[in-house]
Amino acid sequence: MLYVWTNQKELASLISSELIKANSGKVYHLDLRKEDISDTIILVGDQDRVAKISSRFESIRFKNQHREFVTHTGTYRGRDLTVMSTGIGTDNIDIAINELDALVNSDPDEGLVKLTLLRLGTSGALHNDIPIGSFLMSSGALGLDGLMHYYRTHQSFEEQQIQQALAREIDWPKNAAKPYYFDADPQLMNTLCGDGILSGITATAHGFYGPQGRRLRAELSTDIATSLAEWKYDTLRITSFEMETSALYGLSKTLGHRACTICAIIANRSQGVFSSDYQSIVDQLIEYVLNKLTT
Repeated sequence: MLYVWTNQKELASLISSELIKANSGKVYHLDLRKEDISDTIILVGDQDRVAKISSRFESIRFKNQHREFVTHTGTYRGRDLTVMSTGIGTDNIDIAINELDALVNSDPDEGLVKLTLLRLGTSGALHNDIPIGSFLMSSGALGLDGLMHYYRTHQSFEEQQIQQALAREIDWPKNAAKPYYFDADPQLMNTLCGDGILSGITATAHGFYGPQGRRLRAELSTDIATSLAEWKYDTLRITSFEMETSALYGLSKTLGHRACTICAIIANRSQGVFSSDYQSIVDQLIEYVLNKLTT
């Protein structure tokens, strides 16, 4: 498998406008130093979910909040873990993953560090057979946002085939960005596997309403949700919508990190229903993920 590595000497000597650091030496947006984080990081969108997870830790050695990026680092069952909120969208993931990588891989004398990045989120299912309350692991991510077209990436042959099939077989809006596709890290997926855990391709949209086929007052140019739900590639299908995973998978693979997303299903688009008790579903997912990461 090929990765595009930024030369560490170049990274260490980047001019200040490219890798912005505060006077304290912290990266600009995350407001973190290398020693503030673990090499295993749970990523969540919601700021309040950080404390919900870290409250289960045996100890917390670091807390910080800067903008939407809340970071707690501590131990669970003796393992050092970081939980960080990213806010919503692939633009925030672009900031988070690049700055996390810059923290751990800016010293040319220390060698390259491989982070484990696990997104714990919520999602809406596209099929009747994916019930509210289930846990869905993203075996792959379809990017509707266009972000990874700004990077030089290396996809596997299978990733290229899936991407080409998606571009060829779905009626995309004429002016939309070309879709892109990346797989989850198989080792991390294996860690998270368990009885009842579902999997499938997650479509990552760069908006919550129109880009996910939700029509309020504004007219839509295409019925994207139906088009994605009807698509199949061999045994693969697109099972859910959310707003971060494609950038997480694309950047992690490009930079040589492990990444996987697992979401609590709190809505079913084909049935038109939303859970009135989604917090309890998220709580169950938190327990599941923490136990899987530490056993």
